[in-house]
Amino acid sequence: MAEPFDLVIENGLYFDGRGSPAVPRHVAIRGDRVVAVAQEPWPVGAALRRIDATGRWITPGFVDLHTHYDAEVEVTPGLAESVRHGVTTVMLGSCSLSLALGTPEDLADQFCRVEAIPYDIVRPLLEQKKTWSTLTEYFQHLGQLPLGPNVTSFVGHSALRAHVMGMERSLEKEVRPSEDELRRMEQILIEGLDQGYLGLSVQTLPWDKIGGSRSIRSRPLPSTFARWSEYRRLTKILRARARIFQGVPNVSTKWNVILFLLESVGLLRPSLKTTVISMMDTRANRGIAHLIGGLSQLFNQVFGADFKWQALPEVFDLWADGIDLVVFEEFGAGAAALHLADPEARKRLLSDPEYRQWFKDQWRSKLLPKVFHRDFNQSEILRCPDRSVVGRSFAEVAKARGQDVTQTFLDLCIEHGDRLRWYTVMANDRREELEFIVAHPDVLIGFSDAGAHLRNMAHYNFPLRLLRLVVEAERRGEPFMSKERAVERVTGELGAWLGIDAGVLEVGGRADLVVLDPTRLGPELDVPLESPMPRFGNFVRLVNQNRAVEWVLIGGRVAVEAGQTAPALGVEPGFGQVLRAGQRTEPRSSVVQPLRDAIPALG
Repeated sequence: MAEPFDLVIENGLYFDGRGSPAVPRHVAIRGDRVVAVAQEPWPVGAALRRIDATGRWITPGFVDLHTHYDAEVEVTPGLAESVRHGVTTVMLGSCSLSLALGTPEDLADQFCRVEAIPYDIVRPLLEQKKTWSTLTEYFQHLGQLPLGPNVTSFVGHSALRAHVMGMERSLEKEVRPSEDELRRMEQILIEGLDQGYLGLSVQTLPWDKIGGSRSIRSRPLPSTFARWSEYRRLTKILRARARIFQGVPNVSTKWNVILFLLESVGLLRPSLKTTVISMMDTRANRGIAHLIGGLSQLFNQVFGADFKWQALPEVFDLWADGIDLVVFEEFGAGAAALHLADPEARKRLLSDPEYRQWFKDQWRSKLLPKVFHRDFNQSEILRCPDRSVVGRSFAEVAKARGQDVTQTFLDLCIEHGDRLRWYTVMANDRREELEFIVAHPDVLIGFSDAGAHLRNMAHYNFPLRLLRLVVEAERRGEPFMSKERAVERVTGELGAWLGIDAGVLEVGGRADLVVLDPTRLGPELDVPLESPMPRFGNFVRLVNQNRAVEWVLIGGRVAVEAGQTAPALGVEPGFGQVLRAGQRTEPRSSVVQPLRDAIPALG
């Protein structure tokens, strides 16, 4: 008999991540590899440790294709909030933002306001820890961290553009990069692709703004100042290398998404893998999901594009402290308030009669494009020093006061500031429409924004919410997607499209897997909790609940046991590694033995 397996997971329903029928199987692991998947159990002594997965699902580790963990990974590289929900691979560098290139000040100014992350924590962190200056060095740095999940990254165009042109020049509408600067951008992008970066992420949405205290505060991100010809210089390289173009269209006006679709077209050239955010059933634009879903099918099926929307399989809800919410950047009056970081200066602005009229006019305007519904009837005050308003909508409070609702909202923000905590739903609140979205062939399931908007939303457990959606439909006798397909959508489909070694559970593959109890995919998945971040200045963020995930293995090591993450188990992270596009990773342990030598004799 060969040496024992390190671990055997027995009696579970096995999903391979490719959509194959789920079948009862026993999975054996040695080192960081799956070395056998068997129909019959192995005898006593065949493994050093056994996990009984009776009544459980054994799935590949989930893939999160859209996070902003770039800052958090420097402080808590275990990223336990994603890992405990079964996420074993995450992407950095989304939405044109990255910490790979640039000075600490430039990066903090680009990153923190957009992603609602505390500036006074991130900038000192970067000044202390940033030792890298190239894309190559950044991946080397990530590889030295005790990672929880596997990580990989896009090249962020805002960071790239500011790094090459200088921050101030990159934010001037009239300034175009010189030919030398364009060539330098191309060279850096090629370096990144050679190192295994996924591709390039860009930003065209102007309501994502620069933070910090310099005169450039409140200008849109550097990527928004690029002309499409600049993007095209870089997408030519992506197309030739079969890498990905990730973008944020101007979701307020919506029309420039056509440019992303056209860029993906492959009739007389190779198609360009393109993904943008996001397909949603928004309260502000009912029916938009069907319109854009039909548009992408036209381009993919008729014009040879390879275009994907990103989408979440759940209600898209938002929590806010006063007026601190990114959707207020969508219109001028809201952006003017968020421009003022000083609380007293902001109060003075919100008290100004001319400003209040401006806010009211823009809030009610039928002409201004919008994504946010701007309806205070659809709100609930959760916490406030004035207990009389708690549990009511702003509209209800305004009616009781005999005021216009925008005046009531501004009054409460003036009086209570960020002690006014409230809630609203932005999108995906209709089940049938949500099922249409998550089953759409041009959708990639993701867009969690994990690591960002820490006080505003929590979508860390989105894979579990997709599985619950499918399980509940099956229980009702109204199935719209098989459970095998649902697992594939958050594992193998993402790994294959992104071009990374992730999302499949198979012999010879890396042992990234989840053991979960499908009967515990319950309503608590939708109810977040507030949790302090000890290594992040005790900043309080929203986190998800979950009783379904019992075990998570990353690289063959136990990262979650009986629902407890590695730190709670007294185990330091260090399970994950940097994944590189287009490359299969090698085992970190000794070379896997030939399969015939690796499997102990069956009893």
